[in-house]
Parts: sequence; structure tokens; C-alpha cells
Amino acid sequence: MLAAEYSDNTSGSPMSRRLELAGAAALAALLVSPVFAQGHDGPPPGAGGPPPMSKEDRALSEALRARMGDTSTLMESVPIPASAVECGDTPGYGRMLCLIDLLKADVSEDILEHLQLDYSRTEAEYWSNLPAGAFPKRPGVLLGELTTKQRGLVKAIMMEATSGEIDEGWDEMIQTLNADDYINTVSTDYKVGYSSFNTKFALLGTPGPTGVWELYYGGHHMAFANTYVDGKLAGATPSFRGVEPFPYFEMNGRVNQPLTQERDAFATLLSALSEDQRAVAELEGTYRDILAGPQADDAIPDSFEGLPVSELDTEQTNLLLTAIETYVGDISEAEAAAYMEKYTSELPETYLGFSGTPQLSAEDDYVRLHGPSLWIEFSLQSNKSTEKVGNHPHSVWRDLTDDYGGQTK
Repeated sequence: MLAAEYSDNTSGSPMSRRLELAGAAALAALLVSPVFAQGHDGPPPGAGGPPPMSKEDRALSEALRARMGDTSTLMESVPIPASAVECGDTPGYGRMLCLIDLLKADVSEDILEHLQLDYSRTEAEYWSNLPAGAFPKRPGVLLGELTTKQRGLVKAIMMEATSGEIDEGWDEMIQTLNADDYINTVSTDYKVGYSSFNTKFALLGTPGPTGVWELYYGGHHMAFANTYVDGKLAGATPSFRGVEPFPYFEMNGRVNQPLTQERDAFATLLSALSEDQRAVAELEGTYRDILAGPQADDAIPDSFEGLPVSELDTEQTNLLLTAIETYVGDISEAEAAAYMEKYTSELPETYLGFSGTPQLSAEDDYVRLHGPSLWIEFSLQSNKSTEKVGNHPHSVWRDLTDDYGGQTK
């Protein structure tokens, strides 16, 4: 039974254990409530679609379509090539640079032109929730344009920059790729490249011990942007995640459930609030999507709304930190720890807000955290691509002090 497989898959993960210990009982009470049991499905898919393209973007899209494919890259099972042994087994920045050099040495000149680009803030801002053909400005080489060996090197590079935990970091990215492969089997919507083949990988700026560069990885419902300055991580945001179908699906030999632990962590937190606290946390209006999404870098409000985190008790604060970890925990452990230390120190000036139902199960349900540095949003909207009635999430982590590594040009 799918539900059993889904339950088994999550039960052993560290994040699931933290939720069980910190407040799963509170979440369970909500999940059996009439509101959650009845469900809140969105309207049938098909409404909306990609925004109209400019003449320039239409030309870019046509050129990109000639490169795009519809086959799976099967990145989870792609082997890391034997040549990677040259880079040693000590994880970190030095090993990542070595793996990047191996990749650049192995690709053709044509591929290298797409892979290695100059850094500019403008180029870094070209990320989107849309699939490849609907947003042709994304820089980079398509994963499907690389050989199996080269994809194995990309995998090794990304594993150096991300968490190795189940449902976090690289594993979450794999599941997002699987979602596009799934959509490719069921959708007649847009025909703009639903396939893991069409996810982009790029080096914006030259990786090295000095200078500025970004490790860019993005596609439909995915944007990963680690910016390095003089050999150190200067910023890990914008970090965008989405998925359809949701909350789980089977594809490429596994049950996939990206973003379920993010949703569950926030639902557990909201369920642990008192009625009075929820009344203060509730935001005015309806949020049909996240605010600080693609090409919306200035959308974060200057003022704070919702419930001051300083009013939470110890258990509630721990639940909030668990929710933050589901985002920050996508990057490597040491780098994630530094962000968690910063955000923990800023909790007295951080606010929690939500709109819709606290179960985060219905269309237009929305939750966010807003602090001096931290901005996290999670939003549910109706399905667009799977031709199934239901909802899917968009979510983003931003850092107001080091988005894009603090670069402005």
C-alpha cells in the first residue's frame, strides 16, 4: 500500500524523529480534525499557465528547445566516476574545486560555453519555479546534455555542497528531479520540458581560492544558489523548492516526498500554538503564492507581522527551530550550523505568521518566518501540471543579509 510505503520511508529519518519527539502528538490531533480529513482540494488544473513571453524570450525558448530532451537522467543511480578518487576523500571546499576541475576538463568546448560563465548578479537572478522551456533565461548546461560520467561528477560536486540526510539537500533534489520525470508521464500541460533532462547546472564565475562565484543548480520547482567569496560560503540563498504531485508519489524506483517534512514541521508548530497565539499569528488577506519568489527580490516587507517568537515557550521554540532546520539543513552540515547559530540568536526579533488553515493542507494555506536576517515562506496552491485535483507547495528560504552572497553587481 502506498501509504504504508510512505510511512516507512519517513520513519527512520533524523528530521522525522525530531518531529516525533518535539510535537508529533500535537500534529496528530490536527490531522484527524474534520477540516483536514475532508481535505481542501483546489480547482481542476489548467487555469493559468506560464506568463506570456517577450519576443526575446520566445527566441531564447526556441533555441533552448533544440537542446532539451524528455528522458530521465536517473541521477540517484548515476555512479560517481573512478576519476573522483584523485580529489581524495576529505569533504569540503578543496575537494569540490578538484571535482569541478575534473568536470571542466572532461566536457567539450560547446558544453563548457554553457557551463562556465562570468559572474553577474543579473545572471544569478535568472532562477524560476517554471520548467525549462517556460523560463529560457536560466543559465547553464542541461543535465541531459552531459555524459553519464559528467553527470556523476555533477552529482559529486552537489553532494559536497549539500546535506547527505534523507529528504534534505541532495536527496531532496533527487526527488524533485523525479517529480519532473513523473509529470512527463502524465501531463499534457504547456509542453515546456517536464523532465529531469532539462535541469540546469552552471558555474557563475570561476571557482577557486579567491574571487566570487556561484554554484548554480536549477530547474522546474528548484533553485540552489551557493555563492562563494575567497573560498568561503558567502550566501546560500535564494533557495527555492516546490513539488508536484504532493505529498508523495512513486517514480524512478522509490517513494518520493520532498517538502513533506517542511510542511509537517510548520503544521506541528502551528498546532502547538494556543488559540490566542494563533489569533496573533494570523495574517490578513489571502496568499496565493509566496511573496519573495523568482524575480521578486524586493518583495519582502520592511515591517514585521504576526506573532513575536519571543512569546513562544521552550517547546514551541524548539518546534520553530526544527522547521528552520528543514531549510537550512539542505546545505552542508558545518555551513548549516553557522546559519542556525545566527538565526537562533535573532529569535527575539523574529515573527511567525500564517494565513488559511494551520494544518497547511488547503489551497492558499501559507506560513512564514520573518527575522532580521531570516525569511522563509511555505505556500500551497492548486495543481498545474499533473491533471489531478489537489494542491502543491512553493517554498523559499531567503537571507536578508547575504542573499546572492551579498553581491550587488
